[in-house]
Amino acid sequence: MNSVQRKRPQWQQNLYVLWFGCFMAGMGFSLVLPFMSLYIDTLGHFSHMQLNFWSGLTYAATYLVTAVVSPLWGRLADRKGRKLMLLRASAGMAIVMGAMAFVTNVYQLVALRALQGVFSGFISNANALIATSAPREKSGQALGTLSTGSVTGQMIGPLLGGTIAGFFGYRVTFLITACLLAAGFILCLFFVHESFEPVEKGQQLPAKEIMHQLPHPQLIIGMFVTTMFIMAANNSISPIISLFVRELLHNHGNVPLISGIVAALPGIATLIAAPQFGRLGDRIGTQRILLLGLIFATLIYLPQGFVTNIWQLAILRIFVGISDAALLPAVQTILAKYSPHTVAGRIFSYNQSFQSVGQVSGPLIGSGISGFLGYNGVFFTTAALEFVNFVWVWHSTKPLRIKKNNRPT
Repeated sequence: MNSVQRKRPQWQQNLYVLWFGCFMAGMGFSLVLPFMSLYIDTLGHFSHMQLNFWSGLTYAATYLVTAVVSPLWGRLADRKGRKLMLLRASAGMAIVMGAMAFVTNVYQLVALRALQGVFSGFISNANALIATSAPREKSGQALGTLSTGSVTGQMIGPLLGGTIAGFFGYRVTFLITACLLAAGFILCLFFVHESFEPVEKGQQLPAKEIMHQLPHPQLIIGMFVTTMFIMAANNSISPIISLFVRELLHNHGNVPLISGIVAALPGIATLIAAPQFGRLGDRIGTQRILLLGLIFATLIYLPQGFVTNIWQLAILRIFVGISDAALLPAVQTILAKYSPHTVAGRIFSYNQSFQSVGQVSGPLIGSGISGFLGYNGVFFTTAALEFVNFVWVWHSTKPLRIKKNNRPT
């Protein structure tokens, strides 16, 4: 080791701290989901139909509100800075999550879940900050690495949440999650630094003008819709995965544990593969990685509809994680590379709105399809959705292919 240590570039320090913050945010959103319906059941006397209704509403409330308010926070981020938005999101989520431990009825819980959506935006602003501070030639690798933080948190969250709830009860789990989110706030406060020039309110362009002034507006809008498709496809399996596992096990074995492992496998694969795809995209073109990832996802979802045992499903879910590693990070990299830094906050917040729509519509699609076509039909429908997304991306990225073909040799 050299006696004189080189100082780490600021963008790299931000990346490491924000990775942990995104990990906390991802875990904060997913840690309570495995027992949310059970927690609701302790708040009153509900029929089976009422419990399903309140569980669905409680789940959707956060994402519906996020879809609406994200552009407002993005506009403020471009005026006041992304670090301020990171502190606002992490502090707000910590307070709201802690308050959920003290609710006495389901109406309070739904209201707090909606308020959690108001304080969303940590991950989108982390992406915006890294996108505007990392060197362009390393943006794919940096955003690919950052994306693994939230993915890992979402992967570990359900397993950790179920374990804590089993030992300490539901309410203590909310308090522990609040403490973890508070830790993310403290790290951002002291260790994240942003070089930011405030933009006056009167100097900000309206959304319509921003789109007109972008070099490739069709590409940016196309990536928003692509994000929605990706999240809808990923979440379409969520409502039926444990039921499908139970069917494959013929009602034998530890279904909750095995379901948790199967659900976590894609996240493990994404954690390993995402930085590699980001680095490769910086070399061969991020749009190529995105297109290949969508084709691969289509081919991987199809055979899941034909599996006959849990091992086949587990192996295919690992490959789903590899395809995921090529998708959302690629979209975020394209948004970063083809959007001016002055509007990055709004661009990533619009993308989060579309992401939230996908997170709500995906489970609805999965539940609806499974009712008509069975569990296998959900996988076939998801494969079709991924292929439609491929066609959409092929059309949306046409300006990049034209630009490359017209480049002088």
